[in-house]
Amino acid sequence: MSLSPEQIDRYARHLVLREVGGPGQQKLLAAKVLIVGAGGLGSPLALYLAAAGVGTLGIVDDDAVSLSNLQRQIIHQAGDIGRAKTESAKDAIAALTPDVTVIPHQERLTQANAGALISAYDIVADGCDNFETRFLVNDTCFFEKKTLVSAAIGEFDGQLATFKPHAGAYPCYRCLYPEPPPPGTIPPCSEAGILGAVAGIVGAWQALEVIREIVGFGDSLAGKLMLFDGLGAQTRTIILPRDPACALCGAAPSITQA
Repeated sequence: MSLSPEQIDRYARHLVLREVGGPGQQKLLAAKVLIVGAGGLGSPLALYLAAAGVGTLGIVDDDAVSLSNLQRQIIHQAGDIGRAKTESAKDAIAALTPDVTVIPHQERLTQANAGALISAYDIVADGCDNFETRFLVNDTCFFEKKTLVSAAIGEFDGQLATFKPHAGAYPCYRCLYPEPPPPGTIPPCSEAGILGAVAGIVGAWQALEVIREIVGFGDSLAGKLMLFDGLGAQTRTIILPRDPACALCGAAPSITQA
């Protein structure tokens, strides 16, 4: 794949980076990334991946834009209220760059469709807002051997990790959280609140990790967990080992592919 004169100009700041260059930009243009959720995390994530020239972005979301979304979901505008988030996001990306093909999946990720959706992409970026979907995404990525870049936010904090147990002795999401928490123990952001800029910071960092996995520069977050504290203006990264007793990727798994 050769870059057009317009692409050479558009991605000039990537091309002069030794860690990216022409070969890295070509990898980005050829990549297919599935974004789960077009909300607080998915908004900056999708915009930065599109700006970077990731060639195909699938966006899964079954929700519509509401006024309360606009405080943090920066891919949507006031004129999009009432529209499907996938369509709003597609239009925003089209206005940013013609290089990206957006495939809107206006549906909820379920056991019935997860395998078909995830298997069609190279990398999955999860920014959903519920544990049921988060565990489903992890389990499906494990069985489909897809790299998962997972992020979560709440109030003033965030966390980010890359899961790719298919690529070595790395953990999966269940090594960190074996089971979903009991219903009602973690309030949704509609009750607890969320500072919009926190979503932007963590979503942009999630985009960086997806780009890192595509191009192959620097140190992956696989086997690590990055924690962001917006109140204390601090980040820290901890080692996340694989759990030998993990029900999914451990030595004697009890979760099997249906």
